[in-house]
Amino acid sequence: MAKLQPLPAGELYRTCDPDSLGCRHSGDLEDLDGVLGQERAIRALRFGVGIRRKGYNLFAFGTAGIGRHTMVRVLLEQDAASRETASDWCYVNNFADPQKPRALRLPPGRAMPLCEAMQTMVRELRATLPAIFEGDDYRARREVIEEQFKQRNEQAFGEIERSARQQELALLRTPLGLTIVPTREGQVMSPEEFHKLPEAEQEALKRKLERLQRQLEAIVRKVPDWDRERREEVRKLNREMTKFAVGHLIDELREQYADLPDVLEYFADVEQDILENANDFLVGGERPPAGAPARALPDGVSDEMQYFRRYQVNVMVRNQAGSPAPVVYEDHPTHQNLIGRIEHMAHMGALVTDFNLVKPGALHKANGGYLVLDAGRLLMDGFAWATLKRALDAGEVRIESLERILSLGATVSLEPQPIPLDVKVVLVGEPLLYLLLDAYDPDFRKLFKVAVDFDDRVPRDGDTAKLYARLIAAAVRREGLRPFGADAMARVIENASRIAGDSGKLSTHMRRLIDLLAEADHVAGEAGAAMVEAGHVAEAIALRVGRVDRMQRRIQEEIVRGAVRIETEGGVVGQVNGLSVYSLGEVMFGQPSRITARVRLGRGEVLDIEREVKLGGPLHSKGVLILSGFLGGRYARKQPLSLGASIVFEQSYGGVDGDSASSAELYALLSALADVPLRQSLAVTGSVDQLGRVQAIGGVNEKIEGFFDICKARGLTGEQGVLIPEANARNLMLREDVVQAVRDGRFAIYPVATIDQGLELLTGLEAGEADASGEWPSGSLNHRVAERIAELARAAAAFARTDGERHDRRE
Repeated sequence: MAKLQPLPAGELYRTCDPDSLGCRHSGDLEDLDGVLGQERAIRALRFGVGIRRKGYNLFAFGTAGIGRHTMVRVLLEQDAASRETASDWCYVNNFADPQKPRALRLPPGRAMPLCEAMQTMVRELRATLPAIFEGDDYRARREVIEEQFKQRNEQAFGEIERSARQQELALLRTPLGLTIVPTREGQVMSPEEFHKLPEAEQEALKRKLERLQRQLEAIVRKVPDWDRERREEVRKLNREMTKFAVGHLIDELREQYADLPDVLEYFADVEQDILENANDFLVGGERPPAGAPARALPDGVSDEMQYFRRYQVNVMVRNQAGSPAPVVYEDHPTHQNLIGRIEHMAHMGALVTDFNLVKPGALHKANGGYLVLDAGRLLMDGFAWATLKRALDAGEVRIESLERILSLGATVSLEPQPIPLDVKVVLVGEPLLYLLLDAYDPDFRKLFKVAVDFDDRVPRDGDTAKLYARLIAAAVRREGLRPFGADAMARVIENASRIAGDSGKLSTHMRRLIDLLAEADHVAGEAGAAMVEAGHVAEAIALRVGRVDRMQRRIQEEIVRGAVRIETEGGVVGQVNGLSVYSLGEVMFGQPSRITARVRLGRGEVLDIEREVKLGGPLHSKGVLILSGFLGGRYARKQPLSLGASIVFEQSYGGVDGDSASSAELYALLSALADVPLRQSLAVTGSVDQLGRVQAIGGVNEKIEGFFDICKARGLTGEQGVLIPEANARNLMLREDVVQAVRDGRFAIYPVATIDQGLELLTGLEAGEADASGEWPSGSLNHRVAERIAELARAAAAFARTDGERHDRRE
């Protein structure tokens, strides 16, 4: 097998030529139109926005910080500009049932004029009606009615009084009412005088008194009817005068809103209520005068509260005619913030409300347009998700308090008429949330049928680099930063590849990009530079890492001091340097881990010590089990695999997961079997399959740099290096000091495709290739392993025979 060569320095870091950007600095570039990449997501967004059918709401998911909200808002605003302006909505009093306010839909821009017109009408009536009712014409007509009633009373009681005088009786007014008494010579007869009369005369007077008393009682019974007739006449007069005052005002409103039947119906109700309650305008809304008709009010709501407020218009949503459809982002999507709320106010020691205290929610504001919600925040509220689903499924916004839904509150509330809902909802969240909702919520697929998947990477080529430079230029101008030179933008583009973990990709993580631009601008400002240069960007990157590398430095210090044992020279049987990666927020770093393996006679089991003590995760355990498959398939085709092996991460006190160390574990195991030392100057990363092929892993740059830092601290000898999967060569975007060390021949990085290639590098021996009969070349590493496994199989067979003979002798 040909000796594997290390990667040249030019393949360890893909640079971006500043001249290829076609500018001197960011000021020479135009802003990027639209978004960078994301063609799939944009197509899905446009499809979801364009299809106007129930249930075709959208869920936009992707890694946080890649600009999902921004891209969604930009595309929605573009589409909203071509949509019809949303309608205005308002709530008005339901005069038939004040607890159930009516919803009115108006063309855009007409709700506020209606509100102002109603306020103007009330002001006019409060000024006009008192003047009319205090005018001479009204007074004269009112006096005629009063005089007619007075004359009728006087005439009736006058006849009784004349009849009484003719019969020597008198009509007296007492505190207890009217009564008939006998008289003599014009004077009221006392009881004593009455009893002195002859009995016959007394009986005659009694009959006269009873007859006249019955006539009086008949008249007295008619008085309430006459008074009722008087009040009705006065009421008719008041209605006539009120209609005269309010008629032309209502007619003017009817002319303005003649095209809206619901509004005209509301005007008719308003006019009828004003005609019935004109006295409210005469007494300033403080209390109804005596004899005023009663009105039906909600329980707990005072009459005073209803005066004049009942004629107001509560504008819930207002839009300007010709404006685009609304695009609303609700950053706190709770139950009330979505569907609105009904507020209360303290009045006479109680909490009361009316339709003016109904407040809109995000669904009202976005009706006829688009509503953008953060899925994570939506699900954090215990009721918001169910509330949103109910509204979308029903196609209407029904305002209900949580107290009412849960039957917890005793406060009287309202039941506003539901408002028809026509909105496109876009949820923005993590991919995990989308998968969980899709798996566990049966309503999710029915209501959110369009998935919008944002990629966190885009391909890196010459055209994309130029577009990325325009993206940087736009961000620089938007954030008010110093101009970035071409070399600085090139350095930012290179860092985007590092974040993406692929030299052929660029990260679309906009938040990290903007943060880096702002920090580089600050570094340039500290240096007194008018333009940001590549050195400022590099320093900003170093400062960002330096802010969170305390743990990394602490571990490296312990390794260099020998507290944590990592060998970087010499050879050891059954021991290899594996590589692990740690994450602290957005910063990752790699560190070497010492992996050892021991073998013995056994039953073909490879013991994962990490798993046995519950420190190993399922992926790590899977990787260890693959090793047994590899050993059996390569070396034990004609005999049992009679070995026992144990593998462990030495001085590891935390959890271990992932299969990226499985190739290192296999190297240690094969070294122990062949009794051949492994070079400790090399570290290994990569997973392995049962066929011995080395597979790609993540965090390759951080792992290489972690081992390099240890070697550099101890002194680079030219023998140190790292074995990586061949498939990971395209992911390399290493630090400049690592690249320079490779360039100078002081460090090496080997792309390994198979376990045999790695074995030859680690041991210096030929791995060997099996012939047609499955035999390995004598002296090769694989031959040594096969011989050891055969030896263990023979020992196991001999042990089994001996054990069987002992068993037979005992029997």
